[in-house]
Amino acid sequence: MPDPFLEARAFLAGLDPDWARHVEAVGPCLHQAKPAREPCEALVRAIAYQQLHARAGDAILGRFLGLYGQTFPSPEQILATDFEPLRACGFSAGKIATLRGIAEATLSGVVPDYQAARAMDDEALIERLTRLRGIGRWTVEMLLIYSLERLDILPADDFGVREGYRRLKGLEQRPTRRQMIEISLSLRPHRTVAAWYLWRVPAR
Repeated sequence: MPDPFLEARAFLAGLDPDWARHVEAVGPCLHQAKPAREPCEALVRAIAYQQLHARAGDAILGRFLGLYGQTFPSPEQILATDFEPLRACGFSAGKIATLRGIAEATLSGVVPDYQAARAMDDEALIERLTRLRGIGRWTVEMLLIYSLERLDILPADDFGVREGYRRLKGLEQRPTRRQMIEISLSLRPHRTVAAWYLWRVPAR
């Protein structure tokens, strides 16, 4: 089976010796998008993981899906769910308000369906969805990467991306968001694959 990220890997490995060593050590990019997910589902899943380690996010999401027989709920089902069961899943009060806001915005059309989102420009979708309570740029970038299969997104706010770059380059301090945006310009048009590799820079 051909490697869909072969060009991106070659591009990154050609940037400098640090990237070349890291790409060689990690091997092929195994990034997998989930293009069947509607934006509502993608946003809710991202909220479950927001500011948490993956294991904690997995646990919260598992309990949340358990409320609905392990199938992802409709916006109507989310709105019909009382506060306490959602709180028992591990969501904070703020995140519960965000979940309900996403559901309401989906029903009103502010959150577009999958096909409409696919047709939108990255920045236009970010600008539209970050108007919602609790939805920041990182959350929409996860939607762009994993649901909409965009291949030139590098979440500059992401701790793992910034820490990965610090380790890759042997820096004392993690780059700031602004610095990471500047750094990412040299990674175009393969910023999604670059983020995947930065998430995998080992601790030294």
